[in-house]
Amino acid sequence: MEAKFVCNLKKYRVAQELTQEQLADIVGVRRETIMRLEKAQYNPSLKLAIDISRAVKAPIEDIFIFE
Repeated sequence: MEAKFVCNLKKYRVAQELTQEQLADIVGVRRETIMRLEKAQYNPSLKLAIDISRAVKAPIEDIFIFE
């Protein structure tokens, strides 16, 4: 059985009033990467997950959920 990946990034990004472009600039990736993360089409590296967690001020385990 394959693990299901859920991403709550958009909720936390919007709460911090950040656009996809702004968040991408902060964490050093392209906007498309943020878009794919929000659609749960891409699993982030640990470094990227940590950087995003800090940028949106939320715990990694609340943003990225593997079921």
